Amino acid sequence: MMSLLTGTGLRWMWLAVFAIVLDQAAKLAIMQHIPYGHGVVITPFFNLVHVYNTGAAFSFLADAEGWQRWLFSGLAIVISGVLAVAMAKAPAKCSLSNLAYSLVIGGAIGNLIDRVVYGHVVDFLDFHWQDLYHFAAFNVADMAISCGAVFIILDGFIKKPADK
Repeated sequence: MMSLLTGTGLRWMWLAVFAIVLDQAAKLAIMQHIPYGHGVVITPFFNLVHVYNTGAAFSFLADAEGWQRWLFSGLAIVISGVLAVAMAKAPAKCSLSNLAYSLVIGGAIGNLIDRVVYGHVVDFLDFHWQDLYHFAAFNVADMAISCGAVFIILDGFIKKPADK
């Protein structure tokens, strides 16, 4: 059991746990200190807000009738499971892919917790350019998933030594 946790990619799972804890702590702080639908101006281009997203990225399917909650919850579980199995089969030294998978798992589980507990995802980071453009509000879990996805793409471009 110990070699599974230290000798494989699962050694990187601490990063998923860190992402989950950071995500949930930030969301809890937002829910406790900023009323729903309100925000706090931090800089001319950044606000902390308290909004809900019942859909996926960029509120995809947010207007559906509730079934999307379970679809996205199921996807998070399946994707996290597949990536965890891949990490368990990979050597710990495959750092970029394991780092990427761990970030995606952490982000997926962070948003899964919201969907199961609240029925929606709590978003709170709001970047904008004057009053002309507002990027969709997002959260720490979304950042972890996005960074993980970028690392997966980068890992695909890195030349690997041929298996012998």
